[in-house]
Amino acid sequence: VQLQASGGGLVQAGGSLRLSCAASGRTSSFNILGWFRQAPGKEREFVAAIGWRGSSTYYADSVKGRFTISRDNAKNTVYLRMTSLKPEDTAVYYCAARSGLVHSISEGAYAYWGQGTQVTVSS
Repeated sequence: VQLQASGGGLVQAGGSLRLSCAASGRTSSFNILGWFRQAPGKEREFVAAIGWRGSSTYYADSVKGRFTISRDNAKNTVYLRMTSLKPEDTAVYYCAARSGLVHSISEGAYAYWGQGTQVTVSS
């Protein structure tokens, strides 16, 4: 499984961005796709996750109501729509996939990782 994240950039506070994560290879290998982020000097943290075949979505409290995760199975792509962005959302965003059927906020539960895309929110 290969994951390719894209869509990051520089945006002003209050603005919006949409990240994309294109999956290729054995997409039957995973059931959950998630987004994580890592800010400078901080540990990587869970942002959101979605079932690859179901409709369940999960969000970190810090992004709930501002971020929306969705998927397009025909394109093997997962999206993260980010609105009302804050400077504290600045981080490298990673997409990840896991084969387990239950969502997890632990990065150790995800076996497949994309390369990351930088999101910078200016104040």
